[in-house]
Amino acid sequence: MIIRILLFVISLHFAAFAQEQKMTVSEINSFKTNVIAETKAIKSLKTDFIQYKHLSFLSKDIETSGKMYLKSPNLLNWQYTHPYQYSIIFKNNKVFINDQGKKSSINAGNSKMFEKINKLIVGSVSGNLFDDEEFTIEYFKNNQYYITKLTPKTATIKKYIKLVELYFPIGEPTVSQVRLIEPSDDFTKIVFKNKQINAKFDDAVFNQ
Repeated sequence: MIIRILLFVISLHFAAFAQEQKMTVSEINSFKTNVIAETKAIKSLKTDFIQYKHLSFLSKDIETSGKMYLKSPNLLNWQYTHPYQYSIIFKNNKVFINDQGKKSSINAGNSKMFEKINKLIVGSVSGNLFDDEEFTIEYFKNNQYYITKLTPKTATIKKYIKLVELYFPIGEPTVSQVRLIEPSDDFTKIVFKNKQINAKFDDAVFNQ
C-alpha cells in the first residue's frame, strides 16, 4: 500500500513538472528572435522522420518513416521509404508525386492551396512560422520544450488543419516534433531524427 501511494505521488509530481505553461512576453520575444536568427542561416536541411497518423476509428496509430530534404529557398523532398515508397517534391512552383513508380505533377503556381501547404511544411520543419496574418499564435513551455501553437485564420488551411503544434527542444533553434490536428481531431505527429543542418547532398534528390 505504501509503495502504491509513493508511486501515485511521484506520478503527480512528474505530471505537474511536464505541464505546459504560457510563456511571458519577454520569453516569447527572446524565443522568436533566436529562432528567426538561426533559421536565416539554414541553407539546407536533411533529416529522418517517423510519422504517426492517429485516426479515431483505429486502435493503433499508422506508422510510416522516411527522409526529408530541404534546400533554400523553395526546394523540398518529402520521401516515405517504409512501409511503402512514396515521395512528394516541391520544385519551381510545381509538385511532383511518385507513388511507388506512378508519377504525376501539379502546377502549384496556379493553386493557392498548394502554395500554402508548401509554406506550412517548410515553416514547420525550420520552425519559422511566425506569420500573424496566416495564424493566431500562442506560446507555451514545459520542462523539455518550447511549444508554438498555430491556429489557421484562412479558410483554405482551416479546411484541412485545425491546429499546428511545433515542439522546439529547449536550447535548440529547430523543430523536433510537429503535430497537425485536423478539424475531426484526428492528427498526424511527425518526429524528426538525425537532423543535419546545412548538410551537403546532391540536388538530384529534387528530381522526380
